[in-house]
Amino acid sequence: MTDGTVALASDHAGYDLKEALRAAIEARGLEALDLGAHGHGRVDYPDFARAMADALADGRAARGVLVCGTGIGISIAANRFRHVRSALCHDVTTARLARGHNDANVLALGARTTGVGVALDCLDAFLDTPFAGGRHAARVEKLG
Repeated sequence: MTDGTVALASDHAGYDLKEALRAAIEARGLEALDLGAHGHGRVDYPDFARAMADALADGRAARGVLVCGTGIGISIAANRFRHVRSALCHDVTTARLARGHNDANVLALGARTTGVGVALDCLDAFLDTPFAGGRHAARVEKLG
């Protein structure tokens, strides 16, 4: 698995935020695996959630970030895959706890509900926070 690679995917509504997140990931010295969308043309978010799930399953990335208008649809679609633990986050606290307590491997954000600055802060918390394990490990095991 490629620990230094973070996969990114969005629908058309999340494209601009995805691009800002990609730049931030690369500025950290990590590789950004861009799974699309590659523009503002209308696309369907479930297709990009599947692309993320595939990238995690085949080891092209260890973590991922998904973006759609609200983050809700793309997170629901991603969580249909047993190996994906996607957490829709709206602030640094939820991003930190998603990693620390839930071992989330995918951060989901809403481009229409979360400002760029907050989204970048969420990304930092997501990438910097390790899974706490301990009492949380047994709970995460029950997820699948």
